[in-house]
Amino acid sequence: MPQSLPKNLLDQLRQYTVVVADTGDMEAMEKFHPQDATTNPSLITAAAQMPHYQPIVDGVLKDARNELGEGATDQAVANLAFQRLAVAFGKKILAIVPGRVSTEVDARLSYDTQATINMARSIIKQYDDAGVGRDHVLIKIASTWEGIRAAEVLEKENIHCNLTLLFGLHQAIAAADAGVTLISPFVGRILDWYKKDTGKDYHGADDPGVQSVTHIYNYFKKFGYKTVVMGASFRNIGEICELAGCDLLTISPQLLGELESTEGDLPRKLSPEAAQSQNIARINVDKATFDRMHADDRMANDKLKEGIEGFSAALVNLEKLLAKRLAELEQRQPAAV
Repeated sequence: MPQSLPKNLLDQLRQYTVVVADTGDMEAMEKFHPQDATTNPSLITAAAQMPHYQPIVDGVLKDARNELGEGATDQAVANLAFQRLAVAFGKKILAIVPGRVSTEVDARLSYDTQATINMARSIIKQYDDAGVGRDHVLIKIASTWEGIRAAEVLEKENIHCNLTLLFGLHQAIAAADAGVTLISPFVGRILDWYKKDTGKDYHGADDPGVQSVTHIYNYFKKFGYKTVVMGASFRNIGEICELAGCDLLTISPQLLGELESTEGDLPRKLSPEAAQSQNIARINVDKATFDRMHADDRMANDKLKEGIEGFSAALVNLEKLLAKRLAELEQRQPAAV
């Protein structure tokens, strides 16, 4: 009887973990068949510049112009268009993936609870109006104390949230206590910080990003939280292999391709059963504890601030790109008399 060929790492990973595509490129999603997809402003900006997505971009810009009227500035139209564009890409993505898409609230609102709530409601209304069920959408919000409080309100309205830019256990516990659907701890960005801070390199289970997600996963399973953990921001497939068994992992097309082309055994590293045997102390994270733990964690402090600033800058760039595209469109197609 012929011996069956060993499965590639991606096939094996899917036995333990929901694989999510970390991209705005729908062609990559069609290639790798992820269950879910997640985007951010940088990924949307990259996708918006691809020629085959120009009809989506142009349609969103025209709709935003019509909604605001001819008197609105190109900048105002671009600001509205970026909100609409994320949803337009989300709807296209949901024609490919069977699960959920994450759509991000403006990172510039990360320290404003009410503004975050308002924008999340606006995003979900667009999906509601398009007939997209709420079980297929996650609203991405930065894991500030204010963002977590916004997510707590939204979850009670059946608006499911993905708490992103998460680097510390205090952020994870606060999010789970708030009843959020999913958190996205950033593995690679944690590794980046430690490499820069210590001058050392890390591999396998010694990777501080892997250790952080492992601790968060075990904490959640130990104490029976419903919030699920989606490891994000990977630098290499070694990090992914060390987190096999995590609830979800969101992976770039490049690393998905590397996993698919690599054969070998991939044992499960994380499981609810193993978490139960861990000796873990429970922590009550109120605002004072959150603030203290955040101040004490230089890495989480630095990376949250850097992440919010980076996503905010990406949004500014996207708005500039959209304003430029709008001007080009209107030059080619003057308004009808």
